[in-house]
Amino acid sequence: MRTIGPNNPAPEFIAPTVEPAGDDIPREACGIVGVYARGEDVARIAFFGLYALQHRGQESAGISASDGERIRVQTSMGLVSQAFQEEDLERLQGHIAVGHTRYSTTGSSRISNAQPIMSKGPGVELALAHNGNVINALELKDELSELGCTFSSTADSEIIAHLVTHAPATSWADRIAYCMRKLEGAYSLVMATKDTLIGVRDPLGVRPLCIGRLNGGWVLASESCALDHIGAEFVRDVRPGEAVVVDQDGLRTAYQREPDGRRATCIFEYIYLARPDSVIDDRLVYSARMDMGAELAREHPVEADMVIGVPESATAAAVGYSKESGIPFGEGLVKNHYVGRTFILPDQRLRDLGVRRKLNPLPHLVRGKRLVVVEDSIVRGTTIPHVVGLLRKVGVAEIHLRICAPRIMSPCYFGVDFPTKSELIGANRTVDEIRDFVGADSLGYLSPERLVRAVGKDRSQYCLACFTGKYPIPVQLEMDKLVLEARRRSLATATPT
Repeated sequence: MRTIGPNNPAPEFIAPTVEPAGDDIPREACGIVGVYARGEDVARIAFFGLYALQHRGQESAGISASDGERIRVQTSMGLVSQAFQEEDLERLQGHIAVGHTRYSTTGSSRISNAQPIMSKGPGVELALAHNGNVINALELKDELSELGCTFSSTADSEIIAHLVTHAPATSWADRIAYCMRKLEGAYSLVMATKDTLIGVRDPLGVRPLCIGRLNGGWVLASESCALDHIGAEFVRDVRPGEAVVVDQDGLRTAYQREPDGRRATCIFEYIYLARPDSVIDDRLVYSARMDMGAELAREHPVEADMVIGVPESATAAAVGYSKESGIPFGEGLVKNHYVGRTFILPDQRLRDLGVRRKLNPLPHLVRGKRLVVVEDSIVRGTTIPHVVGLLRKVGVAEIHLRICAPRIMSPCYFGVDFPTKSELIGANRTVDEIRDFVGADSLGYLSPERLVRAVGKDRSQYCLACFTGKYPIPVQLEMDKLVLEARRRSLATATPT
């Protein structure tokens, strides 16, 4: 366990990197929650809110609480259920809480990067939790360093926290306006001062953030499923470019950036990241996924005996494919829900079993059948060949793979840890080559146009950059800066031979 403070030693900022992974899945963003509720056990409420958002990050978890006089923060590595003991929650007394569960996109996986992050500036101290990725972080870090800020983490979230507390302003409206002028990238934020809860969503609305009502108090959360989990009533989404403030006078909009008509909600929230029972921008994720499956059936029809989904993010799409095609839906794969991160590594024999630790086929239901296998996405192409292999071993006659996302062609710089372009199988092989590589009889990807139709709004409302390479804001210059800076610092610290 570690308590964060603003005056810890300052390691260098680490540019975004991608570590090898055995799972062929898009790494999640982060989950954030904020609670303002007098007379309630706000730390416990935040804990269960984070528990509902565990799918968004499994590396670390943290909760801060304010009693009007002091902000206390508790963080730990691991899952939410592992990060807190009963005595930790009892120590986090107050009427305001902020929680965070993390997957590292910018900054490495270490306890110093666990959130909430504490920052203290002229006249204000706060705890901040962040979901997203800021692409001009190095430039902002240099500016803040000149102001005397020190950094205890390697994550962009601390840069945002210091930017807020050192903004040349006194009101929340002016602080947020200043930060929005400075920040480039994606950020949904929840922040707590000693007496105020603040929620902020970036002007493009890349990452979700919603508002709920709880027994006279208020809750902010990445997804509405967290509100359901704690018995809060969904009120609305935080609007893109909006900052809401909750204090003793209730909830109000403290700042709303003048809309310019641009939106860039991450469409991968609907494909994979969000829970199916969440509502994002008035759209139930489960329904969106069902419609993706229906569009897949129209775009890539095939004769088959059964439709199955790779559990669980593709299950709704498989149901949609089945209903549209008239091919019966069935469960051909069972997922082990209790396989998560572990500090006990498998030996080589168990490692060779690979995906079987997570998925197991049902031979009596699929043997001899022609299957439509629906999956949410293919990133590196390291897992789906094993899934196909498992089904082949139990005697499946044909495997027609259907993907309810287009080919992933480009990295994400806004909070989802996709690999570099050289590691993306969709960017380096044709559809036929991918089909042969994974061992399927046929392969069909959902087109961007049909994906947008399934989700239900105009294409201009979504970020499709991972499929098209067209980013909602220019990223290449800032990414080049990160790479050059990382190389410069690497050379500066290298030991001569």
